[in-house]
Amino acid sequence: MSRKIDKTKMRRYSKMVRKLMFSFLITLIVFSLILALVGYIVVKLGGSVTRLPGMGIFILFGLCFLMASAAAYFIIWNFFKPLGDISKASKRIAEGDYSARLEYGGDIAELADAIENFNYMAQELGSVEMIRNDFIANVSHEFRTPLSTLSGYLTLLQDSSLSDEERDEYIRKAFFSIEKLNDLTDNILRLSKLENQASLDEPVTYRLDEQLRECIVMLEPKWSAKNIEFELDLPEQTYTGQRSLLFQVWTNIISNAIKFSENGSTVTIKLESTEQHYKVYISDEGIGMTEEQLRHIFDKFYQADSSRQSQGNGLGLALCKEILDKCGGKIFVTSRQNAGSIFLIQLKK
Repeated sequence: MSRKIDKTKMRRYSKMVRKLMFSFLITLIVFSLILALVGYIVVKLGGSVTRLPGMGIFILFGLCFLMASAAAYFIIWNFFKPLGDISKASKRIAEGDYSARLEYGGDIAELADAIENFNYMAQELGSVEMIRNDFIANVSHEFRTPLSTLSGYLTLLQDSSLSDEERDEYIRKAFFSIEKLNDLTDNILRLSKLENQASLDEPVTYRLDEQLRECIVMLEPKWSAKNIEFELDLPEQTYTGQRSLLFQVWTNIISNAIKFSENGSTVTIKLESTEQHYKVYISDEGIGMTEEQLRHIFDKFYQADSSRQSQGNGLGLALCKEILDKCGGKIFVTSRQNAGSIFLIQLKK
């Protein structure tokens, strides 16, 4: 690999040397023609070039001066100007302006790579800053309710007249509030990172049908508590993509299907393969959604069923949508109130 890189660099350097030699040769030819033209004019005017050594020295001096100026201009324009631009943009970033970007239209590959890497660095630094600001804004708004609830339960636990049953109940609810805060923090960080960072991990090849089964097994405590059955149609399919991110998609959607289903109902998961896509259908027999709710289900912190707000934070589907957008996938939803919902996740092959 290193030998291949070295050969590539050598080709770049050879190309640069050829360009410089060609430019130098053209310059010599041009100024030689100018010198010949001056000599011709002197002869035509009745003079002799050999009798005017001062003129020859003057022309030679002028030729050297012009060649040095051309070389200096070439070096300044192609090397020092881009370096100066990088220095100015670096200062802007140091002062907190992460929008600084550079453009380079030259042919020097090393400078082009340096400017491309600089722009990537500026973008990532800006993403981190946006994640921080977005997290602070969301924390200040969304953390108030669970924190107030937790504070209330802790206040009640200070009452010495509580029975053991009441104390256990308040402790259980306090831990539930803490767990909700943890989930909210994780989801905000994941969503902010996805929204503001361009780079993703290297895709991996894995069994998509097995990943869906892993999600179902992981969620077993939730669906077994409600006696929910699964109908699975998961033929063996190999997929190359963001494995860890898509695991969050399946977990969120299947978890929602369980949460909004009645006891003893059925959740159906079907995997299809077409010429260009993999399609995953996840359907339930739950409470469904209205047209108004369907228009907002991918909005951050939106919760369609207000009676179940204590069970979630309204970030799950927004996170799923953001992940699929980054991975080149799509999500479609059809639903009717009191008749269940069907989620279709479409992934490119």
